[in-house]
Amino acid sequence: MNKRQAPIGILGFPVAPMDNEGNLDLEALGKNIEFLVEEGLSSVFVACGAGELHAISNEEYKSMVKVAVEKTKGKVPLYTGVGGNIAHALEQAKISEELGAEGYLILPPYLIDPSQDGIYNYLSEIIQSTDLNSIVYQRDNCILEAETLQKLCELPQLVGFKDGVGNMELNVEFTHLIGDRLEWINGMPLAEVTMAAYVNLGFTSYSSAISNYIPHISAKYYEALLKGDKEVVHDLYENVIFPIHRIRKQKKGYAVSLIKAGMQIVGLPVTTNVRAPIAPVEETHYRELKVIIEKALEKYPAKVAAV
Repeated sequence: MNKRQAPIGILGFPVAPMDNEGNLDLEALGKNIEFLVEEGLSSVFVACGAGELHAISNEEYKSMVKVAVEKTKGKVPLYTGVGGNIAHALEQAKISEELGAEGYLILPPYLIDPSQDGIYNYLSEIIQSTDLNSIVYQRDNCILEAETLQKLCELPQLVGFKDGVGNMELNVEFTHLIGDRLEWINGMPLAEVTMAAYVNLGFTSYSSAISNYIPHISAKYYEALLKGDKEVVHDLYENVIFPIHRIRKQKKGYAVSLIKAGMQIVGLPVTTNVRAPIAPVEETHYRELKVIIEKALEKYPAKVAAV
């Protein structure tokens, strides 16, 4: 039996492109995924937080997964997002298995603030519902304690832990107790901001929002971080990462809508339309982001493939 392996490195999270009527644009999604694959992202996670899982129907979900399977097959691992209502999550897990995904990221349950045994029951039921790889996502109302995560590690389908909370004391405890049984993924908003702290705990992967529009800069940052090139890391923090982060913090929901704005600015075929309750990027913030990206591309130009 082959050993299960979670994706490592910089993970790609495509958006859910919408047309001007608010309908899902599958052609634009395909181009988004092609861009991520061509730019060297280690894997693709479709219909997750950036992909507005909370706002799409299961029919739309199925369509997105089909496109993602087509665009990633034989190239990089494909994971999907599942979560929310337990019945919907189980249906999404089954769709993912039937269409050929390698695994799924489990997002928090809907509304309820559960006990630890409730969280375990929710996650374990989804994990065991298929033979696909599973990654649990620590965020919002799904906060695992060490004993719960250790118990989940008894399930062979569980391959990874993604942290979106930033409780470093808890992360130290988790990585100490569990070690390399799981792949440790930094899932904080604009994860490049915090990856310098996470990498010292054994986190070797992160989800990169900016890789949807300036992937070469995220790659340059991570390479410099792993090499200990403090000058390059400092330079990228100063000129790109922190300026974008300051805009992202201006409004809730910008973790999603700011990605679409950045993609449109660099010329990818994506509108800035999002579905409620996420709000689109304000014009002032759009202009500020455009200036940052233009300066970043001038200072750190993307490599052009030789023809």
